[in-house]
Formats: sequence, C-alpha cells, structure tokens
Amino acid sequence: MASKSPKSKKNETEANQTFTLSVETKDGRQQGSSKVRVVPSSTWKDLGRKVALLIPYMWPRGSAPLQILVLLCITLLGLERVINVFVPIYSKDIVNELSEKENWKVLAKTVCIYVLLKFLQGGGAGTSGFVSNMRSFLWTRVQQHTSRTVQLQLFAHLHALSLRWHLGRKTGDVLRSVDRGTSSVSNLLNYIVFTILPTIADIVIAIVYFVSYFNAWFGLIVFICMFLYLILTIIITEWRTKYRRNMNQQDNNAKSKAVDSLLNFETVKYYNSESYEVSRFEEAILKYQASEWKSNASLALLNQTQNLIIGSGLLAGSLLCAYFVTVDRFQVGDYVLFGTYVVQLYTPLNWFGTYYRMIQTAFVDMENMFELLTEEKEVKDDVNAVDLLCIEGRVDFQNVCFSYIAGKEILRNVSFTAMPGQTVALVGQSGSGKSTIIRLLFRFYDVQEGCILIDGQDISKVQQSSLRSYIGVVPQDTVLFNDNIRENIRYGRIAASDQEVEDAALAADIHHKILSLPDGYDTQVGERGLKLSGGEKQRVAIARTILKAPRIILLDEATSALDTQTERNIQASLTRVCASRTSIVVAHRLSTIISSDLILVLHEGQIVERGRHEDLLAMQGQYSAMWQKQQEQQESPEPSASSDTQQQQQNSEE
Repeated sequence: MASKSPKSKKNETEANQTFTLSVETKDGRQQGSSKVRVVPSSTWKDLGRKVALLIPYMWPRGSAPLQILVLLCITLLGLERVINVFVPIYSKDIVNELSEKENWKVLAKTVCIYVLLKFLQGGGAGTSGFVSNMRSFLWTRVQQHTSRTVQLQLFAHLHALSLRWHLGRKTGDVLRSVDRGTSSVSNLLNYIVFTILPTIADIVIAIVYFVSYFNAWFGLIVFICMFLYLILTIIITEWRTKYRRNMNQQDNNAKSKAVDSLLNFETVKYYNSESYEVSRFEEAILKYQASEWKSNASLALLNQTQNLIIGSGLLAGSLLCAYFVTVDRFQVGDYVLFGTYVVQLYTPLNWFGTYYRMIQTAFVDMENMFELLTEEKEVKDDVNAVDLLCIEGRVDFQNVCFSYIAGKEILRNVSFTAMPGQTVALVGQSGSGKSTIIRLLFRFYDVQEGCILIDGQDISKVQQSSLRSYIGVVPQDTVLFNDNIRENIRYGRIAASDQEVEDAALAADIHHKILSLPDGYDTQVGERGLKLSGGEKQRVAIARTILKAPRIILLDEATSALDTQTERNIQASLTRVCASRTSIVVAHRLSTIISSDLILVLHEGQIVERGRHEDLLAMQGQYSAMWQKQQEQQESPEPSASSDTQQQQQNSEE
C-alpha cells in the first residue's frame, strides 16, 4: 500500500487532533462562591511543574519489568540515531562504486549493508522500520501503565472532592476533561521522548557532520534553516493558540448543552421543547465551526511558512553541492549523500512542527486536568486522624453552627444528644436545616463552629472512611446505578451473598414486587434508576441500608415517595431495623415519627422545640400547629372516581 506524503500525514494528524481533542471546559459554578479560571498567556507557562508531573508516569516506580522496558526503548531510540547517520553514507558509497565500476563482491556487500540499514530504519524517518516498530511495541505496556495510573488518580481525586464541588460540577465538562487529560499525558510522553528530543539530536548531529565532512557553509545553511523553522513554528503556533482555545470552549459548550438536554429529556418532553433544544444545539455547533475555521486557516498559514523555509534551504544547499561537483571538489556520491541526508533530516523536522503543535495542544487540553488535580478537598482527614471506634452509637451535637454561603447561617447553635438505640426525629419547614444536619453528621461538610461527637469522639478528628462505615443513609432523592436490582442492593455491602440481598429486600417490603418482575432480581433499573417508580427506588435504597447493617441510621424523608399502605409496611420494618441502632429521621409526615424518643422542631436553623410527641402537642407551639394542619388535610374529603368521570364527560360534551 502506498504511503502518504509527510505533508499529507501532517495535515491529517492535525485534523484528527482537532476532532478528538476538541474540548476545553470552563470551571463549573460552586455553591457559595464563584470561580473564574484565568487562562495563561502561553501553554509553556509552569512548564517545569507540568513536566515534573509527567516524569513519574514515564518511570514506573515499583515495577522492574516496566523499568527494563523503558531502558530498552531508550536504547533502541539511540540505535535509530546511529542508523540515520549511516544510511546516507552507504547510499553515497553505492553511487561512487557504481561510477568507478567497482567489482561485484564489494558492490554487493555495500548494497546488502544499505538494504539492512534501510530495513532497520524504515521509510526515511524511522517511522515504520524494524527498530521503530519494535520500540513502539515495547512501549505499549509503559503507555498502558501511564494511562491507567492517570485515570485512577483522577477518578480517586474526583471521589475525594466535597459534596459542594459535586453539586456545582458539570458532568459533561468533567468527563471530557478527564478523557482529554488522560490521553494528553500519554501523547506528551511519546511526542517529547520519541519525537522532539530525537529530532533535536538529529539536527545537532547533522550540523556537526556537514561541517566536518563538507565545509562550514553546509553546516551554516542547515543551521539557519533549522533555526528559522523552529523559531517561526513556535511564534506562529503560540499566536494561533487563542483560536484553538476558543474552538475548544465552543465545542465544550455544544457538548455540555447536548449532555444537559439528554439528562433532562423528561423536562424537555413535558414542555414540548424538542425543537428549541435542537436549535440551541445548532447555534452552539455553528459557533464551534466558526472557531474551527479560524484555527484551520491559521494552520494553513503555518504549513506554507514551513514549506517556504524548507524549500529555500534545500535549494541553497543543493546548488552549492552541485557547484562543487562540477568543479571536481565533490564526487557525484557526495551530492547523493547531501540530498539523502537533508531529505532524511527534513522529514522528521517537518513532523517537528506538527508534534510541537500536538504538544502545545496537549498542554491546552491538560489545563483542565491539572485544575481538577489541584482542586482543593474541602473536607480533609486530619494529619493524625484515627479510625472511629463506634460501640454504642451515641451522637452529640454541641453548639453547631454552619453556613453554605458566608453571612447566611443555616444552623445556629444546634445542640442535642441521640442516645444509643434512640430515634431522633427532625421536623420543620423546608430550608430549616434538617437535611443539613444529616450531611454534617455524614461529614459531607465540616462545621464552622461547635463540634459533632460520636461516642465521645469528634468526627472531624477521625478518618472519613471509618466514620461512614458506621453510618447508613436513606436519602430523600434516591439515585441508582445503571445495573440490575440485585447489584444495586448489594452495593450496601459488596461481599453480601444473594440470600442476604433477598433478606434485605424482604425487610424493605420489596422482595415480592421484585419477584413479580419478568427478570426478578436481574431486572435492569436503567440510568439513575428511571425504570423504577419513586417508591420502588426508595425501597431499594432502604434495602441497601439494611444490608449495610450500620450502627447509626440516617433517614432523610425515607418514605416520602411511598403510598400510605406501603409506608405503613415499611415503617414496621424500619422500626425493627432501627430498634438497636441510633436513628436520626428527617420527616415531613408527622404520623411517621410519633413514636420517636425525641422530636426536634427546627425553625430558621435553630431548635425551637424538643420533646416527645405528646409533650410537643401539649406545648401548643409550632409542632402542634403542624400536626393539626396535617390532620385537617387527611380528613378533608377527596373527590370520588365517579364524580371525576362525570366531570370529564361534562367537559367533553361542552
């Protein structure tokens, strides 16, 4: 199969880079603060820090086989440089021996050595020869190690970031940043180690060789051409960076709109806005394509400038060498040597511009990955943090103050104690701070003042992982993994058996419902569990928590999506499960918490009433008012089905 010319390959490579590495995201908004990212004037800013981050990925610590592969690849890289010097020399020898009618044996030996060197070198630039192919094959394992390490580090770091950051993130932006950042690290190592550094070495070797073998004029011609080529390539590439960044930003906006629209497809259909979403997406694509045109136009200018410099240098050197041949100072083979060596040198130099742009692009694409890696963790384990030792499960809130936004307190001097085995209920209007107490206890955030104790241990002084291992949560808005029901329940305790999973489902009053499905426990729940109803999702979440068997259970409106009958069934199960455990319940329906050991009534971040159900009713305060209002709502007559049908018939007749 015919190979493509270097220039066509170069343009194709740039086009592929434009397609696959075409996004640069903006930072997502954060609750409580606004963050504006300042793009550096040059992608080489903080180069030392970026390279320092790359070096550990190149040298795989703790893996002797991979380290041997790295050393072997570098050795093969040096062998390629030696081969590149000898290929033009043997090409010259063949021409001279043919011109001088050398005997067959000498000529055949020279030809065989030349062909062997070409076999090892490949197509002039070392891109498809035996040595290069072997090096690429051996480097694959190192590259896989690098890619795996970067992805795992990013994935672990994202999971370690605070809830505040995740609430403000844009999922599409983050995923694109992770994909681009991961690929750019691997690509950078390849470009720098196996392309840029070897090309610079070839240039230095060529200048020294031309000066020593020919004369200083040839070395000067090569030096001037190389210098102009590299300098103009860097200047023009830096100039066109702004077009590349803008193209990345516009493409990111388009992808972000598409992801956001698809995630909220139900809302789109509710408001019959399909055409509006398509037009928004089309507008984003048009902006991206306008930026893409500017980026490609500046690329064309760069390519033409490079061609002009290379052509001028080749013309000057060829004319000078041809002149020396005509005056018998050089042999014909020397002209062949010069032409072969220069073409061999200009081919990787031509790629040098491409790879420089790739490196520059990779740095642009890595900027968001570095931002993610340097994103500060809001909730950190103390340096001397120890594992939580939870035996009884006593929970103490002592003068806790907290705010999401500075100057707007959500909790003010909240103090209460949940004794081991007790059930403490939190009630109050929306925004009074009920769910915030749950989040603080689970340490999604750290308190600004006061402290939270479990069995006398300050939770800010213990390991987060040990704290959360003792706490089970049933959230108000349950989101399931896109897997089957069995694995979603098993997530409460990964090592649980199928029988334990079914027992937990039975306790959550969903076992029989699951068995009635065609695929039973193997039923796929869909993305975010959308194939299940709200009540079914909450029962799966309850089963998951039951399977975890924690010492402390947090129920955040755990039965809010259930009908009255199912709620009553689950309440009995929850009562059994919570009997020997400390439970903190956020409730809207007061009928579900009348048996609680302690009820806390919150208003504007403060506890205004506390006591048992009967005591609070006797106070004739806020709790009593809420109870009376809910009782009146339950006693109000609901329209019967027959009356509804009659009304619909009358409307249709009208």
